[in-house]
Amino acid sequence: MSVKTPIYLDYNATAPMRHQVIAKMAELLALPSNPSSVHSFGRLAKKHLEDARKTIAESIVVWANEVVFTASGTEANATALLSFPERRILVSAIEHSSVLKLAEKLGGEFIKIDENGVVSLSDLEQKLAENPKLAVVSIMLANNETGVVQPISEAAQICKKYGAILHCDAVQALGKIPVDFSLLGLDMLTISAHKCGGAVGAAALVVKNNRPIKPLLIGGGQELGRRAGTENIASIVAFAEAVQNFDFAQMRKLRIFLSVMENEIETAGGIIIGKNSPRLPNTSNIIMPKVDNQVQLMNFDLGGFAVSAGSACSSGKVEISGVLLAMGLPKDVASCAIRVSGGWNSSEEEIKKFTSAWLGLKARLT
Repeated sequence: MSVKTPIYLDYNATAPMRHQVIAKMAELLALPSNPSSVHSFGRLAKKHLEDARKTIAESIVVWANEVVFTASGTEANATALLSFPERRILVSAIEHSSVLKLAEKLGGEFIKIDENGVVSLSDLEQKLAENPKLAVVSIMLANNETGVVQPISEAAQICKKYGAILHCDAVQALGKIPVDFSLLGLDMLTISAHKCGGAVGAAALVVKNNRPIKPLLIGGGQELGRRAGTENIASIVAFAEAVQNFDFAQMRKLRIFLSVMENEIETAGGIIIGKNSPRLPNTSNIIMPKVDNQVQLMNFDLGGFAVSAGSACSSGKVEISGVLLAMGLPKDVASCAIRVSGGWNSSEEEIKKFTSAWLGLKARLT
């Protein structure tokens, strides 16, 4: 089962940076870059910042001044949910922990998910209709564990009907499928660099028509007063470089590789989560019946495969997936699930090797 070179299949946790992204970031790390400074170095940093903002904005079809840079997707999500304290909060039951835990703390309500991992639009409408108080709704574009793509455009129409503000966490979708802010009908959108081949430390909250938001950080007035703190120029420029290197053709090929893998695994008795729903091209959530995911992860790691049991934001702990439980899976089944997520550097040969390893492990343990 072992392989000579470890194979990385955990892109949904963080994606390796492309060589050109690393090179671009290195250029900026060598410069003193504070875009608030008035001297030549500051002016150059400001130009790099605004050029990157424009590049990122164009990639998701928004105006540059609607992009507010933050340090992480978590910060962007928190800004979105905390900016409208006069409104009630509704979030889907499968959101990233940065949304779920904050919504819970703020007394938010949770929108149901069906057995295929798709948000219930009827439950969303019912919750909006039964309470006249205006709401902020947060629904992710694609789930980080299952890869299931959510019906955001339809949700946007419902939200508009009831005067709700719709925020969408698109961190996992960016770079894997096209993301068009305008077509989705959103009010706010979260994106992050390190999930799509950029560096940790750069993310953004997109705010439609410069809608007033409440900054989490108060200070120097950066980002037009919407997020204080010196911008991380090197990571932001690397983010823009990553955006310019998105390869959707490669993603389509990856979906083919994973589909072949899924068919072989299903034939051997495995279960593919969300198979009947639209999914990201890079993500497969796989259940090996009666084999705990911790046992699987240890064996795959020893065999040279980096995969995960779901979200990487749980302090390194392996827990039963709240996403799978929200979909109605029993705990003893959900505890046997792992996530395989590829990316720009994943090859057909790597997926074949993992498939062989999965089949071998199942034969040995069941």
